[in-house]
Parts: sequence; structure tokens; C-alpha cells
Amino acid sequence: MPEAVSICPHPVDTRTPRVPENLAYSLTLPAALASPAVARSAARTILEAHGLYDVTTAAIQVIGELAACACLFTPSDSVYLSLRYRDDALRISLYDGHPRHTHRRLAAACDGRRRSLLLLLACVMHACDGEWGFGASQEPGDGTRLWAVLPREGARAYGQVA
Repeated sequence: MPEAVSICPHPVDTRTPRVPENLAYSLTLPAALASPAVARSAARTILEAHGLYDVTTAAIQVIGELAACACLFTPSDSVYLSLRYRDDALRISLYDGHPRHTHRRLAAACDGRRRSLLLLLACVMHACDGEWGFGASQEPGDGTRLWAVLPREGARAYGQVA
């Protein structure tokens, strides 16, 4: 009788340590009222799994604000969240399906509305010495990309004050 061979072993993954430099996650979320809370919860788990406890307070605030804005603007049924850690900074991107307006006045009005919804985000990013913005996106399927670059040192200081 032949020896049994396991086709799908489930070894513990020791090849990829959970350190900040290996943080690279993407999630597709429904464009629903609950999605900012889901995004914050998932981000907290991801950040803590990679040892980024010191950036969690600022990061979940930023992610919640970006997700809420994306969910309000998108005409599609989902939004896309991307988290990356590079060069001592957490890079957050949210993509929504709202295309950029070609008419100058419509574009200015839409941008003004987004900025007004992101005032708290602007304050957090200022306190963390980070950068943020939004603009046209070619991926994943046209629309708008909202982004924030959260430096670890600034986020750490923000978390200590909060």
C-alpha cells in the first residue's frame, strides 16, 4: 500500500516575518455606511500584526475619514483600500468610482465638497507632518484616488498626545 502524502500541508509561514517593511494589504469594501468602521477595524489588526502600535491611533483616524469620503462619493457598489509601509511611512490609498469632472466649475465644486468632508483628515495630517490629496485614478477602473502618507514619527507623536 502506498504511503499517504499530504497534498496541501498547512505549515506555519516563517518565510515572511510580520514587520512594518512587509506591510502590503489591499481590501475591497462595499460602499456602505458600515465600511469605514470595517476599514478601521481591519487596519488596526493589520498594523498591530506588523508591530505598528505607535501609528495605529493616527492611522485609523485617517483611514476612517478617507473611507467615509470614498463611500459617499462613489457611484459604484464598492471602494478599494490599499495599505503599504515604505520609507518609515504608512501609505494609505482609497479608490472610489467617482470620475473626475471635465467641466472646470463642476470639478472645482466637487473638489471643494471633498475638501470640506476631509477637514478632520487635514488636521490630523498637519499634526503628523504628513501629506494627503486626491485626484484622477486610472486604477482600479477610473474614478478618484484619495491618498495619505503618514510618517511614523509624526503618527507616534500624534498617538502620544491623543
